Amino acid sequence: MEKGTLVRWTKQEGDKLNEGDLLAEIETDKATMGFETPEEGYLARIIIPANTKDVPLGKLLCIIVEKESDVKAFKSYKPTEDSLRGDAYPTPIIQPAAPAAPAPHVPLSVGGITYPSHTKVTLPSLSPTMEKGNIQAWMAKEGDELKEGDVLAQIETDKATMDFETPEEGFLAKILAPAGSKGLSLGTLLCIIVPKKEDIQAFADYVETATAPPPPSQQPAAASPAAAALGAFPAATQVPAAAAQPLPAAQPAAGGKTPASPLAKRLAAEKGIDIALVKGTGADGSVTADDVKAYTPAQPIAMAPSVSAPPPQIPLAAAIPGASFVDIPLSNMRQVIAKRLLLSKQTIPHYYLSIDVQMDNVIRLRKELNELLAKEKVKLSVNDFLIKASALACKKVPEANSSWQETFIRQNNNVDINVAVATDNGLITPIVFQADKKGLATISMDVTSLAQKAKAGKLQPQEFQGGTFTISNLGMFGIKNFSAIINPPQACILAVGGSGKLLVPDDSSNTGHRVSDVMSVTLSCDHRVVDGAVGAQWLAQFKRFLEKPDTMLL
Repeated sequence: MEKGTLVRWTKQEGDKLNEGDLLAEIETDKATMGFETPEEGYLARIIIPANTKDVPLGKLLCIIVEKESDVKAFKSYKPTEDSLRGDAYPTPIIQPAAPAAPAPHVPLSVGGITYPSHTKVTLPSLSPTMEKGNIQAWMAKEGDELKEGDVLAQIETDKATMDFETPEEGFLAKILAPAGSKGLSLGTLLCIIVPKKEDIQAFADYVETATAPPPPSQQPAAASPAAAALGAFPAATQVPAAAAQPLPAAQPAAGGKTPASPLAKRLAAEKGIDIALVKGTGADGSVTADDVKAYTPAQPIAMAPSVSAPPPQIPLAAAIPGASFVDIPLSNMRQVIAKRLLLSKQTIPHYYLSIDVQMDNVIRLRKELNELLAKEKVKLSVNDFLIKASALACKKVPEANSSWQETFIRQNNNVDINVAVATDNGLITPIVFQADKKGLATISMDVTSLAQKAKAGKLQPQEFQGGTFTISNLGMFGIKNFSAIINPPQACILAVGGSGKLLVPDDSSNTGHRVSDVMSVTLSCDHRVVDGAVGAQWLAQFKRFLEKPDTMLL
């Protein structure tokens, strides 16, 4: 995602915002998603109106204030040019209303040591479902010069191992998360980049410490309102402003309640931290997510935490001689697969429709076409015919090529078929885009290339994120039939079993029957989107295209 469309606001100026409230609906390059409020308070000012298209990442969307009495102060508020521009951040942003000084090239004083201008590179979100990542390898070493487009590191996400390009030109001064680091949370500091080669030495002994509040001279006299900025979902990063415009000051919460952002409260609960013990660095001492992450319980000897070494992992049970089990660590991909499949079964009302398809004509046509394509070194598989027939059936019955979006059903114009591929790390579903418009040879080459990349862990995000309909084929393993779990937010998934020879009725035969290669398929449907009769219509079209494959040319 590089740009988005603000479809609609679900709140109006002046409305009270509570944790978990849906603030707006934003259309990304893949789907329309609900955007929850990043702060509790009151919606003071909407900057970007509904139906605004091509809003770049990082652009200021609205202003949120803590007190209802402060709403009026922003009635005529107009953001500066700096706060309106869209900056290409790899992760979601929550920006203050005032223009913020850029993160790169700001001298920093830590523990009495002043460091030269530098850029901190943190772990970005490389897929919509990514929560953690592993550093597979560094492609540059400390001291190397970095230019635009250079691959800085290889990062394993929940889907694949991906190249991470340098976000800044300069010199790699310090690597803080060595190769092999696992389970790194989004926003973890990975390395330091400096603009000048002579500044490298200054970071030789650099250690990342807990973030301290800015000195009094740098603190604004009044509180900055929270400003929601467009970004990927659901994680967010807070970017403090260097200087804030004078705004109505927020007062400390009454009744001894510790003021904190919703994300900070959630992180504290997950970590078992009493949020009252965390020193806040936000507006009027409110606790931010960064404060919770940096919090360290009081110890007899305070040691500065270092991220040079990978974070401690939850240890597996030690191997016991003669034990009847082995504990296998979960990969990022396996953890995400578990979460998504569980979510699918818990939230999508599945139902299943099965049908038998006679494959004799497909087998005959496949043999003829492969003889014609032999010189081009293209070999069609039965799966290529299934992809083509599925795509054409989706054009005939577009309800099956749709997705549930909570407040509406989205019917997709393009038919992008996800094909399930088994890898050593788990299942991944690369996409054959616009399969209805492609010939069988092109589909075959696409699937072969995508499968090779998937098994090598080299798929790019755009090659597996999205899709409108999924096919899972276990026929090659001798499976007769099975039911597959829907890949949300899609409405359908087709489970393909193997084919076998069966007697089928045939009025043209002297015996009244003949032997046919019959394949069993099962369509899993989301009953919120696809009614039973509609699912049956889709299977009828699918069956017709395969039993009379010449009709796929019409």
